Amino acid sequence: MPLERVRTEVGDSDLPAASLAGGSSGTASWGWAVHEACVRLAARLADHAGPPPGSGLSARADTAGQADAESSYARHAFGAHFAEVSVDTVTGEVRVRRMLGVFAAGRILNPRTARSQFVGGMIMGLGMALTESSTMDPAFGDFAEPDLASYHVPAHADVPAIEAHWIDEEDGHLNPMGSKGIGEIGIVGAAAAVGNAVHHATGVRFRELPLTPDKVIGALAG
Repeated sequence: MPLERVRTEVGDSDLPAASLAGGSSGTASWGWAVHEACVRLAARLADHAGPPPGSGLSARADTAGQADAESSYARHAFGAHFAEVSVDTVTGEVRVRRMLGVFAAGRILNPRTARSQFVGGMIMGLGMALTESSTMDPAFGDFAEPDLASYHVPAHADVPAIEAHWIDEEDGHLNPMGSKGIGEIGIVGAAAAVGNAVHHATGVRFRELPLTPDKVIGALAG
């Protein structure tokens, strides 16, 4: 079936209720239902003689009790992060030169979008490490950085050479696709890798993020 003939419908109140899009649960949960529906449709086609009826053949699948069933096996993805940084001891500025992430996340269903997911997560981790911070205004009970002018996310100039790779992994205790969630695995180790690299460069172990120039200069001066 060519890809352009596949239509996905989401976000419609006429559709059944679904779980939230979070916790790296998307493909690993609804993908189970898509796989099961395709298997059933293939069986119907195999049993059908002659051309399909004018309305076509359809199949439905409800994987409640399967996709959400408890398992005695872990289903987590794993990753390792590496970073190379330079620290200006005069200004306190930290620049990340290179980042590398290597992941084990079951079967990668779409290499192009998976790489984008990994790299995007690593960039989010870069922001966590160096620039992103919120403060609460006690007078108004709201954040003092309400827009992208005051809440600093990484810009193009902040993003170094980033590489994301994965190893082939087969796990028979997952789901019919053999896939794992990759929504957050690119983020979680990136800031720690940057922090470790800064420690290696300066000899100072920082315990609070982001590593803004004032914190770095203060620690180096002390």
